[in-house]
Amino acid sequence: MNRLSVFNPADGSLIEQLPMDDAARVAERVAAAQRAQPLWSARPLTERKQVIARFRQSVQERLAQLAQVLTRETGKPLAHSRNELNGFLGRIDFFLAHADQALAGEQVFDADGMREQIERLPLGVIGNISAWNYPWFVGGNVFVPGLLMGNAVVYKPSEYAAMTGLEMARLLHGAGVPDDVFVALIGTGPTGGALLEQPLDGMFFTGSVATGQRIAQAMAPRMVKLQLELGGKDPTYVCPDADPVAAAQSLADGAMYNAGQSCCSVERLYVHEAIYDRFIEALVGTVRSFKMGDPMADDTYLGPLTRAPQIDVLQAQVADAQARGGRLLLGGARAPGPFGGKGNWFEATVIDRADRSMMLMRDESFGPIVGVQKVTGDAQAIALMNDTRYGLTAGVYTPDEQRARRIGSEVRAGSLYWNCCDRVSPRLPWSGWGESGLGLTLSVEGISTFTRPKAWHLRKN
Repeated sequence: MNRLSVFNPADGSLIEQLPMDDAARVAERVAAAQRAQPLWSARPLTERKQVIARFRQSVQERLAQLAQVLTRETGKPLAHSRNELNGFLGRIDFFLAHADQALAGEQVFDADGMREQIERLPLGVIGNISAWNYPWFVGGNVFVPGLLMGNAVVYKPSEYAAMTGLEMARLLHGAGVPDDVFVALIGTGPTGGALLEQPLDGMFFTGSVATGQRIAQAMAPRMVKLQLELGGKDPTYVCPDADPVAAAQSLADGAMYNAGQSCCSVERLYVHEAIYDRFIEALVGTVRSFKMGDPMADDTYLGPLTRAPQIDVLQAQVADAQARGGRLLLGGARAPGPFGGKGNWFEATVIDRADRSMMLMRDESFGPIVGVQKVTGDAQAIALMNDTRYGLTAGVYTPDEQRARRIGSEVRAGSLYWNCCDRVSPRLPWSGWGESGLGLTLSVEGISTFTRPKAWHLRKN
């Protein structure tokens, strides 16, 4: 049996070797899920909620150990891993509180002996190919409401977060989810490819645009529910009336948290010329203060990149920006890190005098790097913010809410931030425009996405 080697990105050491699921095993597990799903959906929602509540309790009780597993395999600083898990608990609470509302039927007409009703049914067996950067968040956005709505979930975690995926399965099964109702598949691309070939009732993917496009092509002839949460090149505009120091401190964190490895990390900054110099000074000072170190240390802010190949992407963006007139203010190179040059370390990087000609301002970075461009006014900022094939999030910093709303209404993005950035709320839908994806998660609507409506026309004879 082939095995997946799990390495610690902080020092390159081998952590574990996990058995991988081949195509035959994937087909076997999906067939078992198909048999188990009707029994799971037949259980009352109250029972399914009790199971998920027990799962939540298990996560809370084991949070410290789960955070260590996540940090070891992804390099995420331990404090950030704990933040993710604590935030995940809040999301479970939201899903539990609104599951009844999302699944509730509705009578929409009753007159002249005719009643019209809408019933919500589970999709069936759904596949979920998930991401490594926030596995509890992005995976849980699918499997928790998916299970609550009565679906079986075949979950393929990223190979960079496979151990976390297995922890999820252990805790769900221990809480009472049947083994064949939540299935964790371990492997790389071929395992995910084998999952796409199965007779699924829905496919939910979080990851790169290129992989999302391939999944869309593979699933299109099947006419099943497809949801894609893809990339971003998220911009923020700092208006002339904004506090340049406060904005810089906030946006530095928005760009560098989790080493910039987030689809909603701030990657493009447009700053009004009136406050540009003060903003740049504060931004560089704040980023310089972020401590790089052992991810297991509580005071570490900047950890390694999870994927070594991303270092080449960042180096190429830096070189291209400099060749096109960009000014390197901080970082810009691979870092030795705290383990004698071992691991996937890259310096926190700030480049100004940026413009649209640079890869830095066009292509997703997914690392601790941000480009800054000076603008002369709101109209120019809006045009530049919309100059992208993505449309996930965007932000505006100004004390004037009306100004923020006017600017934000013209920006093509699924989420708009005013004087904040890089945040996600379970109460709001998470969606994107353009190449940022299809469909949505979170909010009550994001729970209902795991159901299909059935229309009833009812007339008494």
